[in-house]
This record gives sequence, C-alpha cells and structure tokens, in this order.
Amino acid sequence: MNQQIHHFITSELPKTGFEPNGKDKQLNFRLVEGLERLIPLYQNIYHTHPKADQTFEKLIQTLVDFAQKRAPELQQRDNSKKPQWFLSNELAGMSLYVDRFCGNLKNLSAKLDYFEDLGINFLHLMPLFESPSGESDGGYAVSNFRKIDPKFGSLEDLIALRKAMQKKEMYLMLDIVLNHTSHRHEWAEKAKAGDPEFQDYFYMYDNRWIPNEYDAAMPEIFPESSPGNFTYVPECDKWVMSVFHNYQWDLNFMNPAVFVAMVENVLFYANLGVDLLRIDAPAFIWKQTGTSSQNLPQAHELLRLIKQCVAIASPGMALLGEAIVAPKEIMKYFGTGDYSAKECDFAYNATQMALQWDMLATGDTRVMLAAQHDLMQKPFGTSWITYTRCHDDIGLGYEDSKIAQVGKDPFLHRQFLKDYYTGSYPGSPAKGALFSSNPKTGDARISGSLASLCGLEKGLENCSQEEIDRSIQKILMMQAHSFFLGGVPMIFYGDEIGYTNDYSYLDDPGKSYDNRWMHRPVIDWVKNNRSKELGTIEQKIYDGTKKLLTIRKSLPVLSDLKNLTWLSPHNIHVAGFLRAFGDKKVYGVFNFGAETAFLTWYAFKGHGKTPEKLKDHWTGSEMQVGMDNEFLIISPYGFHLLEVIND
Repeated sequence: MNQQIHHFITSELPKTGFEPNGKDKQLNFRLVEGLERLIPLYQNIYHTHPKADQTFEKLIQTLVDFAQKRAPELQQRDNSKKPQWFLSNELAGMSLYVDRFCGNLKNLSAKLDYFEDLGINFLHLMPLFESPSGESDGGYAVSNFRKIDPKFGSLEDLIALRKAMQKKEMYLMLDIVLNHTSHRHEWAEKAKAGDPEFQDYFYMYDNRWIPNEYDAAMPEIFPESSPGNFTYVPECDKWVMSVFHNYQWDLNFMNPAVFVAMVENVLFYANLGVDLLRIDAPAFIWKQTGTSSQNLPQAHELLRLIKQCVAIASPGMALLGEAIVAPKEIMKYFGTGDYSAKECDFAYNATQMALQWDMLATGDTRVMLAAQHDLMQKPFGTSWITYTRCHDDIGLGYEDSKIAQVGKDPFLHRQFLKDYYTGSYPGSPAKGALFSSNPKTGDARISGSLASLCGLEKGLENCSQEEIDRSIQKILMMQAHSFFLGGVPMIFYGDEIGYTNDYSYLDDPGKSYDNRWMHRPVIDWVKNNRSKELGTIEQKIYDGTKKLLTIRKSLPVLSDLKNLTWLSPHNIHVAGFLRAFGDKKVYGVFNFGAETAFLTWYAFKGHGKTPEKLKDHWTGSEMQVGMDNEFLIISPYGFHLLEVIND
C-alpha cells in the first residue's frame, strides 16, 4: 500500500465514521483496493482545482454512506452474483416505456408473466424520473434525479417491482443522465436566480465570446429542432451550454462538486436495486474549446472514476456506456491500457445494428464484414447490448472507408439507404422517415419500427399475404442475427408482436417535432393477446421470437466469451459466423438477399475439422455436410442456427 493511501485510510477515513478495522471487512477490502485506482484517477482530472482535496473527502464520505445504507438483500445479491454474471447466454432483455407499455409501475408488476412466457428476464425501463411535460426529451431532461415522475407511480412502486422481479430471477436496468439536467432542475433554477455556486454547475457565460469558441468546433446534434449549442437565459442574462435541446443544460464536470453530486445519484440508483445502469450520452460529458467536445480523454477518466466508485459501494451493479460513436471510439468505453475492461461493462453494438439494416437494404454483406476488425477488439470480460431496434433512430455513421473498401461511393451509398428506408426508392417495401436531417451536410438518420422498416406496414396496406409473410421472415431473420451474435439481446417493446409505425405523435405538440415517436407505440393489449391465436401475424412473430430466445438459452456456447469468428464471404448475400467454446460449435448463417442463396460448404472450413453433421436448431432438422448437395441452400431472408454434432 503506498504512503498516500495508508495516510488516507488511517487519518481521513475515520472522519467519515468508518472504522478501517471494524466489522465490515468486505467494505474495508473494497476501499483499500479501490483507493489505489481512485486517488490517481481523481488527481488526473481535478488536481488543479482549489477545492479538490475537500471534495475528494466528500466523495469518500459518499461512498461509505451509500455502502453502509445498502439493503441487506442487495448486499446478498452482490455476493451471489458470479464474476462477470452479465456474460451469460441465459440473459435476454426488453426495453420499454412504462406508461406506453402498460400505464404505470404497478401495472408492470402484473405483466411479469408476459415477459417470463416470452423468455425475457432483463428489463430496461426507459427514463422514470421527474421530467417537465412538453420538455422531457422522452424523459432525458431530468428535473429531479430522486423522484419518480407521478405518471409512473412512486419510488415505493419501483422498489416493489424490483423485489417482484428478483423473486422471478429477473434483472433491472435504469438510466442515469450524466451529461445534462432539465432547466427546471433545482440546480438550474438556482443558477437562473444568480447563485454563483450553481452557475458553476453548468457552462454559463456573460457573453458569446467563449460560446463562439466552442461552437467553432462542435457539431450540432439536432440541427432541425435545436440548432447551435448554447441558449440565452434571460433570468440571469447569461448564455448556457445546451448541446441537445435548449431545455437541457449541460453539466460542468470540470467542477468536482458536480462529479460528487452525480456519483451520489448513481449510488442512489444502485441502492434502489438496479443491476445495470445505463449511462446516457457519456461521450459528451467533458467539453473543451477547439475540439468536438465528444469522446475526450477526460470523459473516459470520469467513467473510470465512476466505475471505481460503484465497485466500492455497490459491486453487484454493472455499467453500460451509451456511446453511439464510431467503432474505434466505442472500444475505448470498455477501457484501454491498464483500464482495459475496467471502464464500462457494456456498450451498445450500434455499428452492427446499423450494418444489419445496410445488409437488409442492399442484400450485400461486404460493408458489414469490412467493419468487423474494429468491432472484434472488444476486450474479454465486457459485453454488448445487441439489438435490431431501440427507442432511438438508426444512424448511418459507420466509416466511409469501410464503404469505399468494397467499391461503393459513401455519399451515394448512404443516399440509397435513406431513400430505401423512407420508401422513396422504387420497389422498396420499407416505410420510415428521416430524422435530424442536416441540409448543410446531407446527414440524416432513420426512424421507423422494425415491422414497418421490414415491409409489414406496406404489406398490410396492399393486402398482400406474400408481402406480409416476407416481412415476418425479415423480422425474425434480423432478430436471430442480433440474438446469436454475442452480448445481451435487447428487444424493443412491440417488436415481439410486430407493431407498425404509430403516427398519433403528430397530434401531440410535445412530440410532433420528433418523429422517433412513430416507433414508440402505445401497447394495445387486445392486439398483444392475439399472439395466442394461431395463424395471426402477432402469433407468428411472437412465437418465432420466443423460439429464438429459447434456443439461445439452451446453448451455453452463446455466452459472450469473446468467441465469435466470421466465416469467409463465399456468397456476398450471406453473413455467417461461428460461436465456439471447448468442443462446442454453433454456426449462424443468414441470407440477407431477396433470392435463394447457395453457400458452399467450403465456407465452413478453416475452423478446425470440417463438420460432417449439423443440427439446425431453427428447423429441428439434421443435415449431412455435402452428402445431398455441395451447397447449403438458404431461402430468401432465411437463416440457419447450426450446431456441430460430435458422434
């Protein structure tokens, strides 16, 4: 133990009321181990701040307080979780808006049987904490980090739900919005009133000189609805940074008091019983003039600090960094160098998600395969959230070089994708919309539900059974691809039933400016109950999704053991990968083309002994490799989940 840490433990820790040699041996061990990382990380960021030392003491007091207040059943759950429990193939999640799914938290407790039947044991509840009506950004403009918005219920309702979930061995995921607060938050209201302490909680300036310096290098996030990065505040005659919307004020993490205050909120959520905390927009949490103010080294330092704080006070809680950035940048959120696998436990595999949609539109897997070198760098012990759709738009931000590598023009390629998914490309079955279109750059993202982007909405409009059947096949193929790739699959609510776009958002002034609400449906439980009626669209999609999750849970080789290998691209329409561990091997093979695909069995060579017999878990059939045909024949948008049978 170095001298500085020894001094802190013997001289400073007792001031918190914690006895280093007291009865809580586990906390003592975590503090000693954690301080070795915590002190240098903190000093790297805050050593020049005049209040650095006293704020660090407050940070340690915070960790001790929350650790000692952690409920016994949560401490027991911490101890019972295996190391890296979140890598298991038995986890499967769903992300949902509580009010749009079933009204409130009490009603959600009554829906747990629905999730159990489907095979879901991991719930991501979209933002629940108080947020001003009409200025909520879907709950990401938080006005009170400690109060559940009354429309969902109360903290007591959330805790009751968590306890009911744990009895069913289910896991809970919530969001923490680190980057900003609502301008109605108590801190912002005090800043408006002229309190200099709380004005320093934000990036506030007397004039446009420094804001202009920031704007010169910072991109616009929502150029249509919220251009620029600063908002004038008439109450105090100042300018405040507001990168997302003018009602969301960016927090100033250069101030260590802000960091400690937000760690308190992180640990408050931990003590509610959260298993996985989703850190919203971590790429933006450190700002610096002359840069894009995204993905800066200090942002990673802050995340590592938070990880160490969590490891001390609530070691059973994992962290997800919601960084929707280029693959090389995403990898850094897992940690680098000495902190590899010690920053965020999870990240969204947003690049792979977008590349799935690229493959579906083009029928060509080559751009996806070109991007895999970067994605394969994820360190062992960390995992992805894998998904086909979520509450957000579909970005097309994968690198131009990967598109050019296969002989395509990046600008024209993205233009095709935008035309295809908005349905303006001739023959496209998709029905989506462009989100956050920037006329200056031509950039845009895509909104739309899984079902509508796969053609179900147009198939229903055309009363075409052929189009409907094909759209269902696409839905299941897309879900199978993300379920088996590696990581925790996260279904977006409604996709398990086939909800098409919901255009009612246009009648709500608080939502009409944001077309992402078209793929955030209000659940009609009469429709959902049609999943029990044989032959309905709902039944076909629900039962297909359920079957995929059942298969996944039956195959331990699908745990995220950094055991993914891509097959050689013998057919550009077919994406294939191997998941192998020990003597177990499972191949996933997916035809993204509109025609029958023929994949040579040579594609399976190069991964040890060529398999002789395979079991397709999707169809239940067995096949002898090369006995009946020299090709694996895959129907349009078909797929196979092939386990090698060792005789």
